[in-house]
Amino acid sequence: MTRKTAQVEIITAKRAGFCFGVKRAIDIAFDIAKEIPEGVYTLGPIIHNPQVIEKLKTEGIFPLEDISDIRNKEIKALIIRTHGISCHLYDTITSQRFRLIDATCPFVKNAQRYAQLLKENGYQVVILGDSSHPEVKGIMSYAGEDVVVVDENTRIPRLKTKVGIVVQTTQPVEALKKLLSNIIEHVKEVKVYNTICNSTALRLKETADMARKVDVMIVVGGRNSANTTQLAHLCTSLPVRTYHIETEGELRKAWFVNARKVGITAGASTPDWIIRKVEKRIIDIGGEIL
Repeated sequence: MTRKTAQVEIITAKRAGFCFGVKRAIDIAFDIAKEIPEGVYTLGPIIHNPQVIEKLKTEGIFPLEDISDIRNKEIKALIIRTHGISCHLYDTITSQRFRLIDATCPFVKNAQRYAQLLKENGYQVVILGDSSHPEVKGIMSYAGEDVVVVDENTRIPRLKTKVGIVVQTTQPVEALKKLLSNIIEHVKEVKVYNTICNSTALRLKETADMARKVDVMIVVGGRNSANTTQLAHLCTSLPVRTYHIETEGELRKAWFVNARKVGITAGASTPDWIIRKVEKRIIDIGGEIL
């Protein structure tokens, strides 16, 4: 989408905003809120976007930060976040009396299943991703005790001769290529499940192409969102002024001095209504930016 003011052209990435898995989870949450007016919780924030979490609270859906909080709440329904949870935790909460709704992204579910399949077939599982990310923590629980988590900068540890690889869904494909080129020097047999979400790869490519054509890039999304941070790092690595914001209120007129073209991209957990507000704010200050 392209919009023009008298002085600046604003280009918004076609793939900016909610991916399939996030939209599915948010739709599930709002549908449950209509059905059950109170006592609805999510296990952790359902997605990594503070503004969406606050909006869900107005609909009566609140995040539980820890499983121990279950004992202190009158829970009628519990929603599993898009990032998924560990198999052990899943088994624990299925024995509870409240209604359990699984909003795990289907692509994350695939990564969990592949990790378990590799383990069952005698492979040591290597997960490419951020070990502190909830998605990766969940996948690890399916992968066996000898699971190893690496990122693109990790030195490859000592591995068994038979290794299977799964990938955090939001990792860039270049990181997987780098891992494969390094790991084949260490093992005899490698089996790879490329569990990178196609939406992530396309979003990164579109953002990179846009960043090379504009004077300023605005990356919109939660600062705790891995894929939004990845977009910001990508743009920063290119010769373009880049600003990572969560809301339109963070925009500053000084950022657009001498800018003719402004690009907007957004993470998979960024709702459309926040993107539209960012566009409007840039248009509003457009008459004063030069």
